[in-house]
Amino acid sequence: MAIVLGVDTGGTYTDAVLIRDERDVLARAKALTTRQDLALGVGAAVRSVLAASGVAAEQVAMASLSTTLATNALVEGQGGRVALIYVGFRARDLETQGLADALAGDPVCVLAGGHGHDGSEAAALDEAGLLAFLETHRDEVSGFAVAAQFATRNPGHEQRVMEMVRAVTGRPVSASHQLSAKLGGPKRALTAVLNARLIGMIDALIGRAEDELRRLGIDAPMTVVRGDGALMSSAQARQRPIETILSGPAASIVGARWLTGVDHAMVSDIGGTTTDVALLRDGRPAIDAQGARVGPYRTMVEAVAMRTTGLGGDSEVHFVGEGLRGGVTLGPRRVVPVSLLATEHAGVREVLEQQMRTTTPGEHDGRFVRAVPGVQADGLGARDAALLDRIGPEAQPLSAVLKTRMEQGALKRLVARGLVQIGALTPSDACHVLGRLSAWDAEAARLACLLFGRRRTGAGEVLASDPAVMAQMVVDQLTRQTGIALLEAALAEEGMDEALATHPLMQAGLGGHAGLLRIETGLAVPVVGLGASAATYYPAVGQALGTQMILPEDAGVANAIGAVVGRVTMRRTGTVTAPSEGLFRVHLDSGPEDFAASGPALARLETVLTEDARAAARGAGADDIEVRVTRDIRTAQAEAREVFIEATLTVEAAGRPRVAIG
Repeated sequence: MAIVLGVDTGGTYTDAVLIRDERDVLARAKALTTRQDLALGVGAAVRSVLAASGVAAEQVAMASLSTTLATNALVEGQGGRVALIYVGFRARDLETQGLADALAGDPVCVLAGGHGHDGSEAAALDEAGLLAFLETHRDEVSGFAVAAQFATRNPGHEQRVMEMVRAVTGRPVSASHQLSAKLGGPKRALTAVLNARLIGMIDALIGRAEDELRRLGIDAPMTVVRGDGALMSSAQARQRPIETILSGPAASIVGARWLTGVDHAMVSDIGGTTTDVALLRDGRPAIDAQGARVGPYRTMVEAVAMRTTGLGGDSEVHFVGEGLRGGVTLGPRRVVPVSLLATEHAGVREVLEQQMRTTTPGEHDGRFVRAVPGVQADGLGARDAALLDRIGPEAQPLSAVLKTRMEQGALKRLVARGLVQIGALTPSDACHVLGRLSAWDAEAARLACLLFGRRRTGAGEVLASDPAVMAQMVVDQLTRQTGIALLEAALAEEGMDEALATHPLMQAGLGGHAGLLRIETGLAVPVVGLGASAATYYPAVGQALGTQMILPEDAGVANAIGAVVGRVTMRRTGTVTAPSEGLFRVHLDSGPEDFAASGPALARLETVLTEDARAAARGAGADDIEVRVTRDIRTAQAEAREVFIEATLTVEAAGRPRVAIG
């Protein structure tokens, strides 16, 4: 009998489950996610699930972690300050693929160097320029990213840059050729930048989680869920944290299939920060052929075809004052619910009551701020550092902290760095007012709704004088935005314009319009609703879209379940090109190798990729490894004969984690 532990760290809750022999859920538990140190929430959830099951810690044969940390960090623009070393490209190439936006002012060095399409050196690497850049910025950043032109055809310059970065700075460095075998330099550079930005926080999470498990007596190996739903070792995840983007959502898709057995359905997973929508096709998650997209970024990471929207139970509620009636919109930023903040800081409710006693509503009524302890605050400007010191770890009203409007920019930067949290009205608060949730301070939530409802619409009327009316307005908006997210995903899958999701005809059809025209629209497949709050919000979503909403019994811990029922899968891809007639070039990490015929070249590439994929699968703890090879050989007809152009080989090595089948 093998008992395995699955843990998922979400934006609000950390879930833990124990599963026996991949068949039975023995126990499930939740604990609040502790953003200042995620391992504390992991430890609390694991202690609870062990106590609930009666299973001794030493009986756990494997632990697996899925996390929304990387996804949320990219959606919210968080992560460490990094430097990009851009070799062989033009400076204006930084504007493509959103690379300049992703850098967000972080230092970049454009160097001479790089290779050509055939792997030959295009220009010598400017090592003197690199050395000067490293000496200047070595203490300003947490890590480096390097992308060189055609590095997937010859990674020599990227490898040399890595050597110099480590020798001069000692900082971690992410190389684009190690993250993707595809062409497209700016997109590979973006992937490397995001990977470098995530290394510190993912490394800290995994290291602390492993320490916490050992402290509890669990000495089992730990795996981490990748963005495609497969498992990787914790050591592999520390080196390539970018592969954990969409880890939590991917685990939820695997968990949804395990829980329901459905073959064809949409899956919508609502968390505290995001709503993730994906498709189950023939019982398997659909994979995004273009690479994972999270927020504004399209990466080269192979992951489930997931649409992530900044919409969750802890999404910030924004006032819409335009128009006579006014209204609200939600997200994309996650904030701390006022009801939760009031349970952690005794003075919050008193501040809310004081704000209610004022006759004129304040701009920042119902909004709070607090510093996150233990987060590294390197490289802050003087204004940002002064504001951070003033905020401190105790929740304070935002109106008391901001002295000038110029400090609002500093506050945004501190929030983006994950150094400061905002507390404000959220859908979770609204549910406390409506009696659908009772975990936190319902009175604080009621006061927050009263304060928010005092805002004036375009007609000069208050938005809502009754806190229950205000709360229902927030929940209705979440239903509307969730429905739009599902419709957009369905339209994209059908190859249609996503903008049709909000078109008046679509909206009329959802309401069953029957005047001179009869219009009916909606989803034609069921939706599996996942997440701790799915039962609270999603019945109304299914009704609005005219489809069956499936809410599994363990919908609230689907991510944790998916973390331990997946397989270890490692893929390696390589290319053979034909630079000239009678010459076949194999592009390897060790450098190009030439052959006189295509057969030996393909055989050499397959051997190297297979050995690499097998080794990676074994390193992730897989047993009984199966290998599958896919060849994509492109040829052309020239003078009545077939001419070899290029071949791409993909080797997939897969197996169940060793302990799980023991």
